[in-house]
Amino acid sequence: MNQKPSNVFAAASYFVLLTGISAYIIGLWNADMMLNEKGYYFTILMYGLFSAISLQKSVRDQLDGIPVSSMYYGLAWFSTIVSLVLLTVGLWNADLFLSEKGFYGMSFLLSLFAAITVQKNTRDSLANETSAKHNVDGY
Repeated sequence: MNQKPSNVFAAASYFVLLTGISAYIIGLWNADMMLNEKGYYFTILMYGLFSAISLQKSVRDQLDGIPVSSMYYGLAWFSTIVSLVLLTVGLWNADLFLSEKGFYGMSFLLSLFAAITVQKNTRDSLANETSAKHNVDGY
């Protein structure tokens, strides 16, 4: 049985998500890069967030017995791995200080982890509300 996450944990998850995304974007804004490089890193962030949430949903659906096609499940894994590889290759070849490369890598991973946590919290909250409503309707 999934418990509803506490309000503090849910708020902390949103705070961490906003912190990771904000740090990444502010870093891009202040970076001495060409606009196409900034666009590349921004696109990787958005792609990574989408793919991580999609992967978490696919895994959770399978655990809950909701059918997920193997094609979609595989694509979710592939997309998540590709976003990590694209960021790694981009940072490896970038003309940045190691501290900047580490900053982008850590804020990217922080954002992905927080997005997964926020999605999990949302799903747990909805599942808890739905089961509570069914229990009330059943009496």
